[in-house]
Amino acid sequence: MSIEVPKARAPSIRDVARVAEVSYQTVSRVLNDHPSIRDSTRARVVQAMKDLNYRPNRAARDLSRGRSRTIGVLSASSAEYGPASSIAAIQDAGRDAGYLVNIANIAGDKPESIQGALDHLLNQGVEGIVVIAPQERVFAVLQRLSIDVPFVTLQSDGNRGNRTLFVDQIAGARLATRHLIQLGHRRIFHLAGPQNWIEAEARMHGFLAEMGARDVPTTAPILGDWTANFGYQVGRELLRVRDFTAIFSSNDQMALGLMHALHDAGLSIPGDVSIVGFDDIPEAAHFWPPLTTVRQDFAELGRRCIAVLLSEIAGEGAVHPDTLVPELIVRSSTAAPSF
Repeated sequence: MSIEVPKARAPSIRDVARVAEVSYQTVSRVLNDHPSIRDSTRARVVQAMKDLNYRPNRAARDLSRGRSRTIGVLSASSAEYGPASSIAAIQDAGRDAGYLVNIANIAGDKPESIQGALDHLLNQGVEGIVVIAPQERVFAVLQRLSIDVPFVTLQSDGNRGNRTLFVDQIAGARLATRHLIQLGHRRIFHLAGPQNWIEAEARMHGFLAEMGARDVPTTAPILGDWTANFGYQVGRELLRVRDFTAIFSSNDQMALGLMHALHDAGLSIPGDVSIVGFDDIPEAAHFWPPLTTVRQDFAELGRRCIAVLLSEIAGEGAVHPDTLVPELIVRSSTAAPSF
């Protein structure tokens, strides 16, 4: 008998059940030598295991005896503020629901690295998985893999199917840009995030959409790397031309670097240049001057994420997650242009 198994992942207990034409509970009973299993059924399951080269693991056997009450988080970038805040919110919400949250960080964007991190979680018998894949190339690989437990994806742009829960990055960018336009700015630059980041692309599209809708001329966005150091270097370069009155930065860290460069040049914020960031990191309220920025409710994101997963785990079916709308936090880094 010739069995085809996806090469990207190791066979699971559900693969064995499919080939043997039994339920995965039956496979679990065979693994645990349950006396109620008929010999013919046992033989079919054992043969399917051999054909698939299936190797049972301890976590899977534990799961067959009862629920693990564990949620897995598959993260492609846990160091940045957004993903890190999402993980913290998921851990809090999971703990409140009586679940342990295990995290597997993806080392790089190679398919084998992503598959290895996914297998690590599945081998622990997780009941559901949260996928935080803010980079396009990582998400593309994940879409080709088979995740045979309930899962939901975070930090994408909302165009990833009905398992996506996200903060509307485009709406947030439009809020920030609209604020500057309504203050009277017409020469607005955008410091974007890395090109392969889904959120960076969405925020850039939001900026361009709002500028276009209000018939304000635009210049090409500058692609950054999320760091304050990059914002500082860009700020120094932009000061050579000084043909802008406001900058919308795709995150608060780059905004901090921009503010540093402007202060070094003896310019006033917001007297000479207005600055808007994105994320509302805890330090944003203590920048000098305090930073106008876009706030994302990561705590609510975590709660909704766990609620969606638990609904499916409980057999109530997949729930299409709602979109969260960000909030503009106006502080003293923005004002009407002085011209």
